[in-house]
Amino acid sequence: MNHVRIGLLTISSLSILLLGTHAQAQATQATNPIVHILESQDQYGPNELHVLTPNHLVPDRKYPVLYVLPVYPGAKPAVTAIDEARKLDLANRYNVICVSPAFDRMPWYADHATDPHIRQESYFLNTVIPFVENHYPTMPEARGRLLVGYSKSGWGAFTLLLRHPDLFSKAAAFDAPLATKELAPFRLETILGTQENFEHYRVDKLIEQRADLLKQSGARLILLGDGRFAAEHQFIHEKLEMLGVPHHWEHGTPREHKWNSGWLEPAVQFLFSEEQSR
Repeated sequence: MNHVRIGLLTISSLSILLLGTHAQAQATQATNPIVHILESQDQYGPNELHVLTPNHLVPDRKYPVLYVLPVYPGAKPAVTAIDEARKLDLANRYNVICVSPAFDRMPWYADHATDPHIRQESYFLNTVIPFVENHYPTMPEARGRLLVGYSKSGWGAFTLLLRHPDLFSKAAAFDAPLATKELAPFRLETILGTQENFEHYRVDKLIEQRADLLKQSGARLILLGDGRFAAEHQFIHEKLEMLGVPHHWEHGTPREHKWNSGWLEPAVQFLFSEEQSR
């Protein structure tokens, strides 16, 4: 990947070190994602941001952004996520900009109750998204922001949309612990701090809180299985059904718990569909 240091920018007290330029993105995107390094007070250290655009960006055209959310901390998992998007040629096939951020702690896409440098939700909302929308030709509105992930990042995709339904249009989750109700099973205290804080991120509670809003539109939540969390997906599907919330529910096809087990393709298809069914 090309890494060219061009300068230090300051945006809303956040120091952002940009590697590469938009012009370089257009020139090199056919073979590699563009890598940026972002720094934020919401993280302990700098983190990579991987961006994959269509090979040929049409002048004056605005593109939706698919946030391919990593499951593990550090740059390598982000590469794994964006590399699968590259292998499937998602950017060209769907005319979408694919973005995968990295985090310096295990990513649960939530803010810690007390530690000001473990604020993953804030980092994503206040640093990653503004950076992408300031440096790429994106649709800076809900319909131009889509979320996809599995395991922890599938949980994050759902909590981000449910907590910020005005910012995101759809979220897809494969094999994620969506029915988790306590910190202990996944040592969530390291990222969220307290059970009281975690209650604000519980998917089942957020669905109840947002049910009336979600019923006003088509299927914005996409559930795909089957894997190790099949029972949790079933639980969330039944809750959505009970509340009358439109969603897409796909199950019955066993898949491995990883990016390249065949689930990402149908997930993206549904994210870009106009399906209204439950």
